Amino acid sequence: MNGRHRWFRVPAVFIPVIFAASAALAQGTANRSLETYGTYVPGEGFRLATTDKGTLNVRVLTYLRYLNQKGLDPASVDSFGDTTTLDPRQDIQMQKVVVFFQGWLMDPKFRYLAYVWTSNPSQGLGAQVVVAGHLNYIFSPHLTLGGGVENLPGVRSCEGNFPFWLTVDNRLMADEYFRGSFTMGVWAKGKVVDRLAYRLMLGNNLSQLGVDAGQLDDQLNTLAAGLIWLPTTGEFGNAGTYGDFDAHEKVATRLAAHFLSSDEDRQGQANTDAFENVQIRISDGNSIFKPNLFGPGIQLSKAAYHMVATDGGIKYRGLSLDGEYYWRWVNNLRGPGTETLGFDALNDNGFQLQASGMLLPKTLQGYAGLSKIYGEYGDPWDLRFGVNWFPWRNEVVRWNTEFLHTDHSPVGGLSLPTAVGGNGDIFYSSFQVNF
Repeated sequence: MNGRHRWFRVPAVFIPVIFAASAALAQGTANRSLETYGTYVPGEGFRLATTDKGTLNVRVLTYLRYLNQKGLDPASVDSFGDTTTLDPRQDIQMQKVVVFFQGWLMDPKFRYLAYVWTSNPSQGLGAQVVVAGHLNYIFSPHLTLGGGVENLPGVRSCEGNFPFWLTVDNRLMADEYFRGSFTMGVWAKGKVVDRLAYRLMLGNNLSQLGVDAGQLDDQLNTLAAGLIWLPTTGEFGNAGTYGDFDAHEKVATRLAAHFLSSDEDRQGQANTDAFENVQIRISDGNSIFKPNLFGPGIQLSKAAYHMVATDGGIKYRGLSLDGEYYWRWVNNLRGPGTETLGFDALNDNGFQLQASGMLLPKTLQGYAGLSKIYGEYGDPWDLRFGVNWFPWRNEVVRWNTEFLHTDHSPVGGLSLPTAVGGNGDIFYSSFQVNF
């Protein structure tokens, strides 16, 4: 067996672990007699305080991950012929810990959320630890106004459905490539009419994590919008999640459209490896702001980013199918030497597809995902197969195991299982707790 495929031996150690864990859990804890106090609601955590002036809940999201990238090629070559040596990882990380504090204050319509968010593999990099939050006031079902740190709602995975994805804390390649990220701003959301909802957000830039206020420009022109239609049942599962853990007895469907636009400055882009960083990249993985990328003496310093995404999904009796298509164009290219460019815009499009099925109701879920980017500097793609095991028959605890193949990935980072330029196979397994 050659060196590239030796990593397949390693995941075998998980087999006895899975059987041992299953046997231990099968004994159960139903007969335990405990004195209890307080309340607990899945997704909202444990109630610490309830008064006539407000409430306080605490909840935690964390996961332990084993990652093996030794099936990747040792080097990558970009569309310009430049070679980059990769450093494939094999490690175990307490990948992320997020502690949320949430509730209402003075008026049940005035809601707050504060959190501490860590990305432990990114120790020493910018924004490895984030202390943030947001405030919202619910005027009616048709209007909630808020402000703070939030995900730009430019694609479906940024609508607030994290961490209820088929994968654990990572997106398919195309979704990661095209999306925006977290920034500070203000927003409005609510129902237009029954079964039709909207989201609007005005923010500072595409991704403010790892970027200080002095690096931002003074234009305040990052705008994201989404329109979500749920025609058949008026809902699409918990938080609009992927997959059908709830096993809908009636066909649930969704159709949605999103838009994201931002004038980006090179100085306002986070460091390449910064936690949760989003870079404007071309499809071979290079940042568009890389010096001399498009020729000697050419340095993009500003560019206008625009992206439209549409998606649709269907769920029924534990089965689900979801698809999304993206169109992105980057124009108004400015900076030294840009007058010599042989083009005035960068255009990319792509798609993702995800399918899943509950193999055992509320216990075992299988899924597959495929995405592809059609770019001017390559057409990368990824394919993945995975399994989710829910030992307590709810979404509070799950064990996810996934095989992933990437073809010249343009996205990656220490917080992700993928590497920029990665070509080959990746295996990872994550044990997640979200209460």
